[in-house]
Amino acid sequence: MKNTFKSEHPVTNEAAKAATGKTLDQWFAVLDKMDGLKQGRRAINVHLYEQKVDPWWTATIAVEYEKHHDVRKKDGLFEGYFVCATKTIAAPPSEVFAAWSNGAELSKWFGAATKADVKDGGTFENKDGDRGKFLRVRENKDIRMTFENKGLSAPTLVDVQFQDKGKGKTGLLVNHTRIQARAEADGLRAAWAEALDQLKAVCEA
Repeated sequence: MKNTFKSEHPVTNEAAKAATGKTLDQWFAVLDKMDGLKQGRRAINVHLYEQKVDPWWTATIAVEYEKHHDVRKKDGLFEGYFVCATKTIAAPPSEVFAAWSNGAELSKWFGAATKADVKDGGTFENKDGDRGKFLRVRENKDIRMTFENKGLSAPTLVDVQFQDKGKGKTGLLVNHTRIQARAEADGLRAAWAEALDQLKAVCEA
């Protein structure tokens, strides 16, 4: 995918203050008072939503709060950011899945000159610098894969679901998780939006 890893806004105290009325440090103090680490990310998000914080800043504050306290998972990485991309495609799941099924098909929309062995344990790579491993492939149902790129600070995880919406349509859901930096998340969100537009065009042609 064509990735430009650039944050939509600076992740700074000054930018947070201008957008939300509080600096990041001030938000961290608020979350400490509500025992945010124990309450968890869902409770943090609800609290920030109730304070009418913009969704971009809600996610940023929640993730940066965990990083501020150096809360890591067993693999040593932060839970990090996630992005979700959806697309309704006027083609049945079998045809949409086929567009993911091998390197030649993936090259039409996912990344230039993609080489892929789409099966459990198979790998992929392309000229855009994307590479990874297929952890689970269930035909016409779902795909789980790792995703790496030289612009990413650590490996990430992608889950793809193919949902039969009836009348020859497929609902495609992509969840990209374990993203370590805000700029990486914003870049991947834009990249997936462009890629799924191309996938839709390929499948509906």
